[in-house]
Amino acid sequence: MHSLNLGILAHVDAGKTSLTERLLHTVGIIDEIGSVDDGSTQTDSLALERRRGITIKSAVVSFETGGVTVDLIDTPGHPDFIAEVERVLGVLDGAVLVVSAVEGVQAQTRVLMRTLRRLRIPTLVFVNKIDRRGADTDRVLRAVSDRLTPAIVPLGTVRGLGTRAARVMPYAEPAPGLLDLLTAHDDGLLAAYVRDGTVPPGRLRAALAEQTARCLVHPVLFGSAMTGAGVDDLVRCIGELLPAAPGRPEGPVSGTVFKVERGAAGERIAYARMFSGTVRTRDVLAFGDGSVRREGRVTGVEVFARGAARRDTSVTAGRIGRLRGLGGIRIGDTIGVPRERVAEFADAAPAGRHHFSPPTLETVVVPRRPADKGALHTALTRLAEQDPLIGLRQDPVRQEISVSLYGEVQKEVLQATLAEEFGLDVGFRGTTTLCVERPVGSGEAAEFNGEDTNPFLATVGLRVDPAPAGAGTAFRREVELGSMPYAFFRAVEDTVREALGQGVHGWQVVDCTVTMTHCGYSPRQSHAHQGFDKSMSSTGADFRGLTPLVLMAALRRAGTRVHEPVHRFRLEAPADTLGVLLPVLAALGAVPGTTRTHGTSCVLEGTVPAARVHGLEQRLPGLTGGEGELETVFDHYAPLARGAVPQRSRTDRNPLDRKEYLLNVARRMGG
Repeated sequence: MHSLNLGILAHVDAGKTSLTERLLHTVGIIDEIGSVDDGSTQTDSLALERRRGITIKSAVVSFETGGVTVDLIDTPGHPDFIAEVERVLGVLDGAVLVVSAVEGVQAQTRVLMRTLRRLRIPTLVFVNKIDRRGADTDRVLRAVSDRLTPAIVPLGTVRGLGTRAARVMPYAEPAPGLLDLLTAHDDGLLAAYVRDGTVPPGRLRAALAEQTARCLVHPVLFGSAMTGAGVDDLVRCIGELLPAAPGRPEGPVSGTVFKVERGAAGERIAYARMFSGTVRTRDVLAFGDGSVRREGRVTGVEVFARGAARRDTSVTAGRIGRLRGLGGIRIGDTIGVPRERVAEFADAAPAGRHHFSPPTLETVVVPRRPADKGALHTALTRLAEQDPLIGLRQDPVRQEISVSLYGEVQKEVLQATLAEEFGLDVGFRGTTTLCVERPVGSGEAAEFNGEDTNPFLATVGLRVDPAPAGAGTAFRREVELGSMPYAFFRAVEDTVREALGQGVHGWQVVDCTVTMTHCGYSPRQSHAHQGFDKSMSSTGADFRGLTPLVLMAALRRAGTRVHEPVHRFRLEAPADTLGVLLPVLAALGAVPGTTRTHGTSCVLEGTVPAARVHGLEQRLPGLTGGEGELETVFDHYAPLARGAVPQRSRTDRNPLDRKEYLLNVARRMGG
């Protein structure tokens, strides 16, 4: 039996979780359909999800259809929880993108479809809520074609649209436009049609499946999760049109962890998609993120069957399993060999690559009871394990903890989670925008072992060079690898990567190359009949202590410039409000790109600083008589154009101030 890992994705409130419930009912997994409003759905298992009626954490259920075992992953729709969606994308074989027949294509729908197409994940589009008043499938199809992709083919039409009696009527094959769409990518199919004047339905269906699998075509289906209309057709198309999961059970073990949760005893349980090989109970596995590798013994395996996780002896290639016993495992870790080193996945993107934008907001979490500071740090550390895109930052001087977030809803959920799961009552300081720093030139610095001003038994020289935008950070060496123990090189590299989290102005440094230009150490010293003498011998602590001083000196000489996050926006409003909107956009620092007019409406597209998005959202209803629609998505970082350069408080013992830094290091080491 083939397997398929299927993601259900959508903008918030498009009916994604309700569709999941209907699918499970249609295939016989559940006898009664749960309700999002009543908090009785299968996949929204958290109390907070049931109470708020939104999906916060991804969930896995399983069913079988047409000889295919489907591991179905329900993902959050709210943009504040896009990190959950990101983790799921790397383990999918196919997706169903849900669009409301009433609200149509929305901002998150566009973000998701762009990402699905970029990652070449085969996708079916399901237009939901055909039974709702205001449903308009023609308008939605035009929007899907204009704003998502023109490579769509509707596989039916709707009767009784906008009523409880709405039904889906499949087209007599071929569906309108199907032949033209398929022959554009298949010369053989075109030749057969020209020769015979027709194409057998079986060959058309096979061509549709083949081109859907190659992401050349996106079939569109219609239906209602509430009434069940069209869901049988969706189930059939999932089994027939989406490709089975590749991978050989007898191949090398390779998997990716996309979710980690805690068991009843606090142990970590890893959700892993297996791309190759077979993992069995009691196997010893290597796992990690590439830079750090660990080993652990699997003490338990669970696979998903008929809607629930069930204990098993193994999980094989193509399936999702829950693995117990791998202490220290984190989201994004590779199990066994990286996927791109397995023949079937040679073209796969490297593990850990982000598909969505990073969080651009930060807030300080404050416990209502001062005595809870330690418990708060423990709780936030545990939550950060489950969400790698949310950074945790502790300021030991001010004894404050900051977290980076995507939006205000996420802040509310974090507050409720800390209260319900950890019994902590917390508040928040004001939300600030997260900037980054980029080097503007090159700079070098070095400190040598034995110099009076260098209290560390180490020589470190570093050069900082700017890199193209989006290149990330890289560490290189111009010194011979054998010139000192490898552990000391590793200590320098790890410390460089950590220290780049706070540049000259306190922001994370991005898009640069750091090159090690000098190195040196004091060999291990001991006296006859005596042990190791630390006072005369270099240790890793010497290199970890000296590296931040050298790096900050090099960064200062290179110079850095603070960049703020900028969003791309699309604003649709009545055409007669354009004269009022343009001055407001200019005052907010927005840069309009294109303006199009359609009848009485106009569409403006451009960029706006992320810090001004909330202000624009608040003013838009008054400026447009409540008729303006705004979509924004992170686009890039741009140099700050005006105002004072924002400074971020440091949490790294301040290597920019040599005296303060050395005193702090001495205190930390008990000197």
